[in-house]
Amino acid sequence: MSEETHKKEHKEHDEKHLEKLTIKELREIAEGIPHERAIHDMKKEELVAFIKEARGIKDEAPVKKKKHIGKIKMTKSELKAKIRELKILRWQALESKENDKASQFRHKISQLKKKSRRLAAV
Repeated sequence: MSEETHKKEHKEHDEKHLEKLTIKELREIAEGIPHERAIHDMKKEELVAFIKEARGIKDEAPVKKKKHIGKIKMTKSELKAKIRELKILRWQALESKENDKASQFRHKISQLKKKSRRLAAV
């Protein structure tokens, strides 16, 4: 690999990952940039900002996180009523030989029972 291609790859790497470099590496890069301020007094964040500004690199806007939508909470009595309702539906599914549907109801009943036990512990 020639020295020229190595420098080009190193430069591209630096532009993308300046925050991951050490202060020593950042100072070496900053020495190649004309400056009026003392580089050795700068902190890492200042060096990164200085290098980005000198190279014309714009900071990408942080990705907005989706707001967490809270689950609808049920009271213990509402949970137990829902469990009773699902038990009836499960029994009807078993009577009509719909085993897949009955299995889904059993799973949902199990989840609701776990929730009700957690409510009792609190």
